[in-house]
Amino acid sequence: MVNDIISDTLTRIRNANLAKHQIAQIKATKITRNIIKVLQEEGFIENFSEIEDQSFNYILISLKYKGSNRSSIITTLKRISKPGLRIYSNHKDLPKVLGGIGIAIISTSKGIMTDKKARYFGIGGEVLCYVW
Repeated sequence: MVNDIISDTLTRIRNANLAKHQIAQIKATKITRNIIKVLQEEGFIENFSEIEDQSFNYILISLKYKGSNRSSIITTLKRISKPGLRIYSNHKDLPKVLGGIGIAIISTSKGIMTDKKARYFGIGGEVLCYVW
């Protein structure tokens, strides 16, 4: 049993990237679906599909690589807000990851979105992770 599904999701993607796997399999929950949608919209993964088994639902993520040596698009996935220490930020103090090159995934009252989109809408929330 996994206590922190977001950390488990990020770790599975990170491990699949390091091993140069084409796909990664994660447990399907509402929050993981939304995080994966944000990663796809920002161009960090190619696509994803949901597999419904008899007892479990999974999401298969197709990872993205560039060049002939297959260097990964995602270089770092870093969990910020943890179950033991939640990190919240208002819209004025939302972090800029690597000066705007990376993204911060924010859980807001309007759903999960990037820091740029949250700044545009003027809403803050819980800073889930950084991706670059």
